Amino acid sequence: MSWYFKSLGKRKIVEFVIFALFVFFFLGPLINLALLAFSGKWQYPAALPQSWSLTWWKFVLSQPEILKSIGLSFLIASVVTALSIVICVPAAYAFARIQFPFSRWFLFSFLLTNAFPKMGLYVAIAVLFFKVGLMNTFVGVVLIHVINTLMYMTWIPAASFKSVHQAQEEAARDAGAGPFRVFWNITLPMALPGIIVASIFTFLSSLDEAQGTFMVGMPDFKTMPLIMYGAVQDYPATAGAVFSIILTLPTIILLMVSRRFVSADVMSSGFTMK
Repeated sequence: MSWYFKSLGKRKIVEFVIFALFVFFFLGPLINLALLAFSGKWQYPAALPQSWSLTWWKFVLSQPEILKSIGLSFLIASVVTALSIVICVPAAYAFARIQFPFSRWFLFSFLLTNAFPKMGLYVAIAVLFFKVGLMNTFVGVVLIHVINTLMYMTWIPAASFKSVHQAQEEAARDAGAGPFRVFWNITLPMALPGIIVASIFTFLSSLDEAQGTFMVGMPDFKTMPLIMYGAVQDYPATAGAVFSIILTLPTIILLMVSRRFVSADVMSSGFTMK
């Protein structure tokens, strides 16, 4: 066996060790979470559960409050994604195609929502929402989620529109196509992969948002992350593991779907605006 490692060379061995450590630290918690969620009895020092059970799955899925929070979370995430597309995609196209003063500064300003501690930002927004009557309302929760997703839905689509060569649009105009037809048939399909990636990130960000919902939506709007905090505090660790899987599963599925249709260079191009 030693001859095999010698043939690989030190560099390959180091790369393999680094990769193995990455897999261990990345997949280890997920594997432990999955084992805990389906365990009936698991006590130290056993390496694996002594028994398997779906008891806590039945308990979690039978709670009306939990089922309501799941439906509410997906509803809010869907509305936030659709609203962000309507608002931000035209803005992203304007940043990519229209030259106006301080355009880069305006584009940079969309990063500010992620540049500071979010709780301080949410407190300031909550004070404003209280004055205009948006506290503890569905509209208020949606708006604070939209504010949190502006960066994804502006930067990534803007880079996608920027990557579409204007010569292709000009060729379509020379053939007699109007501005809207050029955008619909040429520009939008070529920029669509970036818009899809931004939409997925927006949906997942809204689905996992807890602090903004807590500040603006409590006590009537309890989403999955807020319910999960209560489940972790009030029930055994197995119930928290079950709910964590329910919260994590959409993220894994959507990222796998996006990886199948969109290459990694498209996913990273949103942060290379020129």
